[in-house]
Amino acid sequence: MSILRLDGITRRFGGLVAVDNVSLDIAEKGITAIIGPNGAGKTTLFNIISGFMTPSAGRVTFAGEDITSMRPDRIAKRGLIRTFQLVQLFESLTVLENVKVGRHLHTRGGLLAAIVPSRSAREEEQAVDDSARALLGRTGLAAQAATMAAVLPYGQKRLLEIARALAAEPKLLLLDEPAAGLNREETMRLAALLRQIAASGIAVLLIEHDMSLVMNVADRIAVLDFGRLIAEGAPTDVRANPGVIAAYLGTEAAHG
Repeated sequence: MSILRLDGITRRFGGLVAVDNVSLDIAEKGITAIIGPNGAGKTTLFNIISGFMTPSAGRVTFAGEDITSMRPDRIAKRGLIRTFQLVQLFESLTVLENVKVGRHLHTRGGLLAAIVPSRSAREEEQAVDDSARALLGRTGLAAQAATMAAVLPYGQKRLLEIARALAAEPKLLLLDEPAAGLNREETMRLAALLRQIAASGIAVLLIEHDMSLVMNVADRIAVLDFGRLIAEGAPTDVRANPGVIAAYLGTEAAHG
């Protein structure tokens, strides 16, 4: 059963077709990866799914609801949460505070509650704090809770962005190049975290160039080339697809 359905998604920029009639179902469980060479339309497709861009044609359906023209904040509240290719943290806040920002997407209190907190508001804030600390433990960042986000090493910033996304209680987590800039050890830690996230029942959709990571964690792979969907299926099937090899993976990846 699918949690996300794309029907004929197309996006034109003048005479350039960045995404060309893409139809794709994303399963409600497991990890799906979208791969393809630079300029294949992957990030444009992510922007359309998450509401940051409107398609020229086609429809996006999330959990049975048409979200094609919906604002990003309304999409996020429905449980579709994304990260970005370039890390976007609140660098003047601590690691813990960054995660709590993500959790506040689902809290009831507003500005007045923060200035003159009621008992229920204080209890809710404590629950937010507890949840945020649990997520830091889950992502290996518990010891950095009081550290300013700005001074974290790049790999830990990536993990913090994922922790903040998880705090928003996603049904579907979109990750744009989560392994970019990570070393081998950090990538292995990310792979373990992605499997843990999927095992908890959260569907994961990621764009990624690290083919070792993709082949290691993805249940299904979709391949874009020049905006078109040229293949989809299990990693072993995609890896052996002649069109994919020609477009992106290369013969060494197919046989190595």
